[in-house]
Amino acid sequence: MTLLEKIAPLFCGWEETMIWSVLQGHMGYALVDEEAAPVSAQLVIGDLCFFGGQPNEALASQAASEEIVPQNDAWSETIERVWGDRVTKRLRYAIQKEPAVFRRELLERYVNALGAEYELKLFDASVCEQSLAESWSRDFCSCFQGFDDFLKRGFGVAVLHKGALVSGASSYTVYSGGIEIEIDTKPEYRERGLATVCGARLILEALDRGLYPSWDAFDLRSVSLAEKLGYHMSHPYVIYMKR
Repeated sequence: MTLLEKIAPLFCGWEETMIWSVLQGHMGYALVDEEAAPVSAQLVIGDLCFFGGQPNEALASQAASEEIVPQNDAWSETIERVWGDRVTKRLRYAIQKEPAVFRRELLERYVNALGAEYELKLFDASVCEQSLAESWSRDFCSCFQGFDDFLKRGFGVAVLHKGALVSGASSYTVYSGGIEIEIDTKPEYRERGLATVCGARLILEALDRGLYPSWDAFDLRSVSLAEKLGYHMSHPYVIYMKR
């Protein structure tokens, strides 16, 4: 039995695709209390790490990402005890996973509303390179092992203005049967509907590829955009941000 097979039961019932990405072996990695018979585990992927199983202070002290996600109150208490004022407690928002919820005609209407001054295109090597050049767009491709890996296993939609990347939506992570959406817009181009266009086009692209476009919201602004595109919020949950 592999390590991932051993720790999978520790995360049973946790409906989070980034957890599935690690446990299915697609990306990320796991840290455990001990490999022979682990009862505590940390799953690390992108900017997040997820703690499951029995709370363990030594493992909690090794939180490897900026966003620390506890499985339950006991893990929250452990993280607060270990990290103290070095972390800030806040909420993220889980979005329901409803494969039949999307209305193609609505999504296509959003896409077709893009102004003529912009270009909409799928990510290629040039867009990937642009995305890593600025902090606001870095996460579009950052979880993959370079451009080639992203273009092989992931995909994204970009809005360009005069050839420059100004908004986008991409597969932040991948799991069997779906993707986790990353979406953002360059600060000076926000409030122009560009994220709506990118999100709608990415959802359509995912559906055309037979993949589910999962959404997990960092804040209420992201929840609002998700609901505009057809999703429904499930519930808020606690995370800890390193200071």
